[in-house]
Amino acid sequence: MGCQIDINADVGEGMGNEVQLLPLVSSCNIACGGHAGDEETMRTVIKLAQKNSIKIGAHPSYPDKENFGRVIVDMPFIDLVASLKNQIEVLINIIKEENATLHHIKPHGALYNYAAINTEAATAVVEAMKQLSIKVKLYAPYKSVLADLAIKNNIEVVFEAFADRNYNPDLTLVSRKLENAVIKDEKLVFNHVYKMFTQQKVLTIKNTKTPIKAQTFCVHGDNPKAIQLIKYLTSELKNKGISIR
Repeated sequence: MGCQIDINADVGEGMGNEVQLLPLVSSCNIACGGHAGDEETMRTVIKLAQKNSIKIGAHPSYPDKENFGRVIVDMPFIDLVASLKNQIEVLINIIKEENATLHHIKPHGALYNYAAINTEAATAVVEAMKQLSIKVKLYAPYKSVLADLAIKNNIEVVFEAFADRNYNPDLTLVSRKLENAVIKDEKLVFNHVYKMFTQQKVLTIKNTKTPIKAQTFCVHGDNPKAIQLIKYLTSELKNKGISIR
């Protein structure tokens, strides 16, 4: 096909697999203190990202390490905006010290999923981005409230889909409370990505095909099989003439 695809992974979340993981992807999303990570882990991952010439992203979340950012936190709008801005700016400061560049922002976990469907959560993410001193891209789901709002606010959106997660017919992710939320077989992960990328449709858990667009695909760094999945995925994509960039 002679085309390119971006593969991203969430990193700096305590898995300690970044040395093996980062050479396999083309962009990364670094936890910046909300759900995981501290200044030391951020700096370590930034250096590894530079070494492997991959795009660096901030991965802010609800300030909730106890639940790893996977629970919606009921907090005042102004406080959520301030927390997100602070998380991103901590990462930006370290990035500057390491002479690197922030390429994008991708919300984490419950915030990502809620902002996809909820205007207030989406507005908090967009407002935090607007208050930053630099312009960066946003990784967000296709046809989501978050993506639509960002576009209206002149924020460049890179549509994202998930390589190792199953979808509902409305393009929301299957809840992690269900057994079929995460795709663990590498062949199924490849088929999932390849269909979304080439056909612009996703096979949902209801066996329906829903239109989807994605320029970047995420494999979760905290997936125990992340290294194995990404190695197989990237190898098979390259066999199809699709380069990882």
